[in-house]
Amino acid sequence: MKAVVVPRVGIWNRTHHLNKMTLKELVVAYFQYYAIQAYLVLAAASTYVAWQSPTTPIRGAAAAGFVVAAYPLAWYALHRWVLHGQWMFKSPLTAKVWKRIHYDHHQDPNHLEILFGALYTTLPTVALLALPVGYAIGGIGGAAVAFAAGLLTTCLYEFCHCIQHLSYKPKSKLLTAMKARHMAHHFHDENGNFGITNFAWDRLFGTFYEREARPAKSETVFNLGYTPEAARRYPWVARLSGGVATGHPRRRDRKVA
Repeated sequence: MKAVVVPRVGIWNRTHHLNKMTLKELVVAYFQYYAIQAYLVLAAASTYVAWQSPTTPIRGAAAAGFVVAAYPLAWYALHRWVLHGQWMFKSPLTAKVWKRIHYDHHQDPNHLEILFGALYTTLPTVALLALPVGYAIGGIGGAAVAFAAGLLTTCLYEFCHCIQHLSYKPKSKLLTAMKARHMAHHFHDENGNFGITNFAWDRLFGTFYEREARPAKSETVFNLGYTPEAARRYPWVARLSGGVATGHPRRRDRKVA
């Protein structure tokens, strides 16, 4: 028996590529995406819990401030050592997750649907970052405030990430610099510029670079080291992808591993 496929409704009944979208189209698509809606609904619910079980203003501010301050380091660590760690494609237990949350994004950096994080990975991550410390600072109310802050920060990161891939030159010098560094990460050398909105940890750990400082382009910038040779040894991602794509996303062939 064939599985029943439920068609997507509204604007998400078709695919979207940021290099072909306007800023207005992005904003409309962004607020209609189910993951963003889920973050906003959960943030509202967490705010209600914080109102019902209030902590002190100082403790609440401390809980939210911790999450906002810790977010850049948490993202850097996850991006560098988990998403860019080749250990994930080497196990059938993690290959599917790695393909969904990062490999596909580097394979096709402008595909909006796979740019957004998956709820089954983002929500537990935000919860682990926010809830224990928030609770330690301000009890149930502090945990709720921290979780809401983490969800809203995630929304901000997702939107900034979209802007960086959009065929659009930001008016803000800060956003322009972010975009240039992130595009270098995707199209020149993936071994650096792991931040999204904040590159302070790249500077601290020595992974920050401007494109002119690395004249040679990485050969694995689009496949993250999952080459046809790697696929023959660890075939799970290739099986899910219908082969191994090589070369630039606009000009590539898919080789069956």
